[in-house]
Amino acid sequence: MSSIDSLRTMAAPYGLNLVVAVPAERYDRRVRPELRVSTQASRARSVVLVGNGGRGLWQALVEHARKQPGWWQRAHPLDDFIRRVVEAEFLPMLAGAGAAVVYPFSTSPVRLDFMELARAAGLAGPSLLGVLVHPVFGPWIAFRAAFLLAAEADAAGPAPGFDPCPGCASRSCIPACPAGAVSHPEGWNVGLCSRFRVAPEGACNVGCHARIACVLGPEHRYSAEELAYHQQRTLSTIRDYLGGVSA
Repeated sequence: MSSIDSLRTMAAPYGLNLVVAVPAERYDRRVRPELRVSTQASRARSVVLVGNGGRGLWQALVEHARKQPGWWQRAHPLDDFIRRVVEAEFLPMLAGAGAAVVYPFSTSPVRLDFMELARAAGLAGPSLLGVLVHPVFGPWIAFRAAFLLAAEADAAGPAPGFDPCPGCASRSCIPACPAGAVSHPEGWNVGLCSRFRVAPEGACNVGCHARIACVLGPEHRYSAEELAYHQQRTLSTIRDYLGGVSA
């Protein structure tokens, strides 16, 4: 069994069910020089991307928190859970491959464009929603960690060239957005979305209506609890970005 297969087997019980690998040079062709692997970690030859599709990761977090009193009181319970799993379980297994880990949620000496990494690895494709979409899980995916390996690895996902929105017949995401921030062919209007999010009405606090309306993978939609968790955290980020606008 390859190290990628072993990692997939180890990651699955934690709901980290998306594991792909891409040669570093393929990723590097898609990004600015300062985000290239060759610029930041010249010995790395490939990148392994780990993510989740659907509800499994949240369920694993809930079970972990049940056994760890006070876990939900942490500033970042989900990120801390991912870090614990990655560093206690995955890194020791990849030590022989010279692995270094990069997270999208924290600073490190190496910075990666996780969306371009996922596209380069054939894991997901673009959408009108501003997020990447998976052929099975639709928009209900996220990228949680990446490993830089000294060894060559190429284990593509199921979606090279995946680009479903131009051929979508319903485009149900467009009328679902109360801010009018999703359109075709323009896609997601970040400014409209952000200004609507900080308005007092709080119409999007329970989840992104456009994302919920996507016809891809509705059976894998995050639970109401998880949707609210993510929405509140993104709202805080938007407020900080807009200069402390309060609802």
